[in-house]
Amino acid sequence: MTSWRLLIVDGSSRQGPGAQGSDYRVHLAVDVTGVDGGETLTRYPWRAGDIVLADRGYNQPRVILELAARGVRVVVRLIPTAMPLSLRPAGETHLDSAARRLDVAAHLRGVAGDLASVAVWLRGGQTSGPGWLHAVRLPPAAAEAARQRCRRTAKRKGWTPSAAALEQAGWVMVFTTVTPEDLDGAAVLELYRCRWQVELAFKRLKSLLDLNALRTQQNSRLGEVWIRGKLLYALVIERRAQRHTTGGFDPLDRPRRLTPWRLLVIVRQEVDRWILDVQRWRDDHWDACLDVIKERPRRRCLQTLPVRVIQMMNAQERQPCA
Repeated sequence: MTSWRLLIVDGSSRQGPGAQGSDYRVHLAVDVTGVDGGETLTRYPWRAGDIVLADRGYNQPRVILELAARGVRVVVRLIPTAMPLSLRPAGETHLDSAARRLDVAAHLRGVAGDLASVAVWLRGGQTSGPGWLHAVRLPPAAAEAARQRCRRTAKRKGWTPSAAALEQAGWVMVFTTVTPEDLDGAAVLELYRCRWQVELAFKRLKSLLDLNALRTQQNSRLGEVWIRGKLLYALVIERRAQRHTTGGFDPLDRPRRLTPWRLLVIVRQEVDRWILDVQRWRDDHWDACLDVIKERPRRRCLQTLPVRVIQMMNAQERQPCA
C-alpha cells in the first residue's frame, strides 16, 4: 500500500464592523496525523498520495478530476445537483456519451439496508473519471432533524425543497476517488467523520485566539495583515504545544487522551510572555509608545474639561493655604 498523507480543508468567513456580508475568507488545511474568493481545492499544494476530506462547498467536478489525474484522491460530502454522476457498470472503462445521469434519490430509495455503495462516473465539462458514491442512512430522529434544516434553509432562500432533496436529507452521502480496494464504503464514511476536526480548529482560532475579532473594513490592508498575523501567532502556539508533547498533541492515528483546548490556553500564555517580554520594557520609550497609539482623527473628539472649569481649578491651586 502506498504511503498516504491525510488532510482536511475548509474555509471560514470574517466580517468587520458594520459588514453586510463576508469581508474576508480564511482558508485552512489541517494535517490530521500531526503535521480571496470562494472555497476551492486549487488553493493548496497537493502531492500524489494525498487524501483530501472536504465539505459540500468543494463539490467541484473539474478540480476533483484534475486532482485524480495527479494521484490526489478526494472524499467530499456530496451535493447531487452539483456533481453530475452516472452509473458505471462493472468492467466499463469509458463513459458512454449517452449514459443517463444517476438519480441519486431513486437509487437510495431502492436500498434495503442502511449502507449503499455504487461505482459511478463523474462528469466535469468535457472530461470524466471514475469514482464511488457511498451513503449511510441516518437514524429516524436525525433524518427528520436534517429534513427540518433543509426546509428552513429553503424557506430562508425563498424556494421549496423537492421531494428528492428531502429524501436525500435522510442520508449522509459522500463521493470519493479512493478505490474500494484501499478503503471500502464503511471505512470511507467513518473517515469522513474526521472532517469535523477542521471545524474544531476554526472554533479554537476564534474562541482562544480571537480570530473573529476583526476591527477593519473590507479591502483594508490592515485587515489582511491582522488575519495573517493571527494565523502566524496560531502557528507559533501550535508548534510550541507540539514540543511539550511526545508524538504530537492531537494525532488521530492512535488512541487519544488529550484534545488541544486546555493545552493551547496554557501555551498561549507562554507565547504571550515571549511577545510582551515585560521585564525588558524601558521607561524612556513610553512617550514614543503613547505617540504611536494616539487616537486617529474622527468627528467626535476625546472629552476634555470646559475652559472655564480649567481656569477655576487653576485659580484654586494658586490661592494660598489658610
